[in-house]
Amino acid sequence: MELRQILYFIEVAKFEHVTRAAETLHVAQSAISRQISLLEDELGINLFTREGRNVKLTQMGKLFMEHAERALGELDKAKQQIEEHLNPETGVIKLGLSTSLSIETLPMVLSQFRAEHPSIHFQLQQGTIPFLIRLIENGEIDIAFAAPVPVDHAVVDGHIFFSEKMLTLLPRDHPFSEQSWISLKQLKSERFVTFRPGLSLQEVVLKACQQAGFKPKIAFQGDDMDTIKGLVAAGFGVALIPEHVSARNLPPDVVTIPIRDPEVSRSVGVITPKNRKLAPSEQIFYQFIESFYDRLYQFGQ
Repeated sequence: MELRQILYFIEVAKFEHVTRAAETLHVAQSAISRQISLLEDELGINLFTREGRNVKLTQMGKLFMEHAERALGELDKAKQQIEEHLNPETGVIKLGLSTSLSIETLPMVLSQFRAEHPSIHFQLQQGTIPFLIRLIENGEIDIAFAAPVPVDHAVVDGHIFFSEKMLTLLPRDHPFSEQSWISLKQLKSERFVTFRPGLSLQEVVLKACQQAGFKPKIAFQGDDMDTIKGLVAAGFGVALIPEHVSARNLPPDVVTIPIRDPEVSRSVGVITPKNRKLAPSEQIFYQFIESFYDRLYQFGQ
């Protein structure tokens, strides 16, 4: 099995057309067909079915495609790490951001880092924590901001930088809106506006309510923080939101009140692979953000 056979196979699979793959690769169509035939002979299976001028992956072809792309990704990563080892001040950091995470300091972090390391660039991906963990497991990213930070996970290591308090978000005309703080038990009969299942903020809310001795009545589950704020303003229910989120874009018809008994917070930090080292540029970035948040919270922001 040769590397060029893998490259030819992936291009044909992408285009589902040998001629188009040949044009992209700037090689003869007959050369691609020959190498794929040799690859199929070696594997003992058909990777494609022919449909006129087009081709389609067989079931085994789809399976092989998954592993072939992963293998090429690992080779590209190895090449990148070698280049970065020779020059750590270059490279592209593929950075993940968990959905519902709002770090108002993040633009400041990236801006300051880029000022000190102008040849290191970023590609950002956002998704749920399980999604980001899958990307790390597949080698597609190596570092992601997460909240709450997973602990004792089989695939990733969690590094906590700070804890973020959760606040109650209430309509301004709510009976509790004048209180200086709220016991979570006071919200037992309220309807909650929260994030959908699978998103970390809903898990924080459910666990906090369970700790207070009740199961919340869910009125709405969504993906967008501004929608949640708007629905609370409209009297649709109450919400628990992170402290940093409450500092921006609050409708005039809502108030935020601290929670006590129990206090509710979530950890904020990053996750990294448990079984492989960060690339040199990623190590530089990790050390930078660790130092940044240590200084920031050491002096109380």
